[in-house]
Amino acid sequence: MRDKISACVITFNEEAHIKRCLESLTWCDEIVVIDSFSTDNTVALCRQYTDRIEQHPWQGYIGQRNLIREMASHPWVLFLDADEEMPIALREEIIAALREDKGRYNGYRFPRRVYYIGQWILHGEWYPDMKLRLFKKDKGRSVGEEPHDQVCVQGPVRTLRSPLWHYTYEDIKDHLRTINRFSTISAQSKYNKGYRFRWIDFIFRPSFRFLKGYIIKAGFLDGRRGLFIALFSSFAVALKYAKVWELQCQEKKDNVS
Repeated sequence: MRDKISACVITFNEEAHIKRCLESLTWCDEIVVIDSFSTDNTVALCRQYTDRIEQHPWQGYIGQRNLIREMASHPWVLFLDADEEMPIALREEIIAALREDKGRYNGYRFPRRVYYIGQWILHGEWYPDMKLRLFKKDKGRSVGEEPHDQVCVQGPVRTLRSPLWHYTYEDIKDHLRTINRFSTISAQSKYNKGYRFRWIDFIFRPSFRFLKGYIIKAGFLDGRRGLFIALFSSFAVALKYAKVWELQCQEKKDNVS
């Protein structure tokens, strides 16, 4: 026997992915969904797998994660994104670990493997992208800086070997659209915390991001996809700092007017 698990998924207009995600979670003891008023068929598809569906205004990734954690009924919480899938190998490793460890660990992390333009990415910053997604409800909560939330757990954490699968972008257009959205959120978050534009960050941080992903972490081994990922990641960093500068310009304009 093992402690029960609540699988928790936050959604908004995810009809293209949600069935694959929830189908891979049917082994859990309950599935909880918080939807931010989707305008597509997401909620109807979710109802095929669970009646634990709540509608709630978007509170950011961190706020939404902590809200759904509180809704979970069972001692263990498993976070998945709507565009992720729990493969059989990881499922079996989790079940075995919970039985063997008998509560010695308060959380479990595992790598995440990304499927990008028809191929699994096995190097660079995208792999292994370690994620702590399974934890005791009373020992963990979501923290971080929007839009990049992470789970912080009190106590020991074990690392598993099998990867979670992530179907992150439909195509390059979708990738760039997400970069634009995330860089806006990230820039606003940094600006709200008092950060102000610095040329040294704008010039050197994107360059280091490319060097880290493509050379240091061997992104070049993923071929053209590895090059595109490193370039787009570098561009995302530059865009974030450019948008901080834009916010400062808007503030000066507002103060003058």
